[in-house]
Amino acid sequence: MKNMIKITLLSTALAALALPGVAQSSDPNASAPTINQRKDQQQERIGQGVQSGQLTAGEAKSLEKGEQNVNQEERDMRQVNGGKLTQADKQAINQQQNAMSKQIYNDKHNSTTQNTAPKSEVGQRQYNQQQRIAQGVKSGQLTAGETRNLENKEAKINNEVRNDRAANGGKLTAQEKAQVNKQQNKVSKQIYNDKHNARKR
Repeated sequence: MKNMIKITLLSTALAALALPGVAQSSDPNASAPTINQRKDQQQERIGQGVQSGQLTAGEAKSLEKGEQNVNQEERDMRQVNGGKLTQADKQAINQQQNAMSKQIYNDKHNSTTQNTAPKSEVGQRQYNQQQRIAQGVKSGQLTAGETRNLENKEAKINNEVRNDRAANGGKLTAQEKAQVNKQQNKVSKQIYNDKHNARKR
């Protein structure tokens, strides 16, 4: 009998403790992030994925293109409605951000990864550029459009390196290394310029 009373009292106490949490969670807007907060969160996740090597340059380019499209659609909606979003607009953007969130998760957890411990000079350069881009994404110095453009260039260089290696038994000739280095110098300059211009996320 004493055990039954203890159990009843314990259940009542737990229910009383849980009530504030239930009351808070019944309001769907109580802790829901804003559209801008979600944009920042998605960019943080992409930046982290690039930095950790979970996202390749190609995957990051594709994700940033999606983010850029959502951002443009939001700007268009605001322009139509005098700078504000209707409830329907917010729901549409939220659905698009949900789809982007799922894509970020899938890309970060697939088998395609960026080499985070390259042994070659070319590989080390690629890795360093990706780290600089990731830092720019996470800090907000790079917009989705700037990141998409940079990752597009990185993906093209990576493709070229893969093709050259495949044609030469896994190695790059001195001429190919010089060509890749020249291309990486251009991208490096572009990363610097994009991170230090007036545009921010």
